[in-house]
Amino acid sequence: MRRRVVVTGIGMVSPFGGDAEDFFERMMVGESAVRLYRHPSSPDDLSQPAVCCTSFSPELTIGRSLSSMTDRFSQLGLAAAFSAWSDAGFARIGAGADDFGVSWGTGAGGALTYEKGYLDFFERGKRRVSPLTVALAMHNAAASNIAIALGLGGSCLSYSVACASSAVAIGEAYRRIQSGESRLMIAGGSEAPLSLSMMLAWNAMRVVAEGDEESAYCACRPFQEGRTGLVLGEGGAALVLEDWNHAVARGARIYCELAGYGQSCDHSHLVRPDAVGQIKAIKAAMEEAELSPATMGYVNAHGTATQEGDPIEIDALRTVFGADAADLAVSSTKSMHGHLLGAAGAMEAAITVLAVARQEIPPTAHLQKVSADCQGVRHVMGCGLRDRPFGAAISNSFAFGGSNAVLAFRQLR
Repeated sequence: MRRRVVVTGIGMVSPFGGDAEDFFERMMVGESAVRLYRHPSSPDDLSQPAVCCTSFSPELTIGRSLSSMTDRFSQLGLAAAFSAWSDAGFARIGAGADDFGVSWGTGAGGALTYEKGYLDFFERGKRRVSPLTVALAMHNAAASNIAIALGLGGSCLSYSVACASSAVAIGEAYRRIQSGESRLMIAGGSEAPLSLSMMLAWNAMRVVAEGDEESAYCACRPFQEGRTGLVLGEGGAALVLEDWNHAVARGARIYCELAGYGQSCDHSHLVRPDAVGQIKAIKAAMEEAELSPATMGYVNAHGTATQEGDPIEIDALRTVFGADAADLAVSSTKSMHGHLLGAAGAMEAAITVLAVARQEIPPTAHLQKVSADCQGVRHVMGCGLRDRPFGAAISNSFAFGGSNAVLAFRQLR
């Protein structure tokens, strides 16, 4: 028998801080956290990219001891997981169980640790790198640190599927609870991609948004005519997913139900998205959740603001929703918090959970004129929608490598 899976906790570290409700409210009015940024190691003649940084202080949030033994992506993950754990009603750190687990996603892992090692050796003249380099930088470091800190003796899983990493982590955690292998999973992702090498690499692909001192805050404009590309962001987000019976028995507050998960591979190109694969993932999530196009209220789009990616996603939505697409509320919150790469799916899943729980839909900020190739759906522009009741929503995550993951959330019934 398949078990029902509910969301009982939300935690995040975002460019707007760590309070999920405040973060959501600021997005509802279209506030942007995008700013120009100069990396400390950046040459003076390099232009400053528009990015989303966090003001997160690891020592204040997770303590000095953990901070000294972890890369920033693990620090962000630990803070998000601790917050979700507390939000779910667990008073003590380390009060886990042997059938409570972790499912975590990251695309770059400890990129900052590796870059520090290279700089120490090649530029600063050090003849050896830190012996902690491997332990700090490995992709499963965040998941392992969360499991150790919270005393979770169940599955400890890590997924690295580019920009779908944390959406896949949430989906696979859902599967484990659904099958009865786990009663509870902390699922999410974290990313700290603002190393100089990462920013230079993304800029070299010519998919990073243009911005200057005056216009940086609106540099990321998904679906907009004349959009110029994505904005990198850092942060982490976690959901506590729980067997419905277990949640009810302990009197947990329930945000909503995670009722469907679709995953597919485009198998067509390493970096160019394909509507056929996206359609397959969207349909799979909706069918499992028993949702029809007419009953769907909101789509949190992948929407990175690239010239090629945005219209392909809208084409996929038009195909799946058909005649109902014209009234389908769609927004991309990356316009405000940036593209968190491997952590994007978790951040946007958390936003979608809050949207369903609050019955409010955040906008695509800075969207003023929808591009001709992105029309056919109801784009939420300007401020969010507060007067549009709906029963279900999906969150799309589409990645390089052709990996697609879609999560379907609905009100508890």
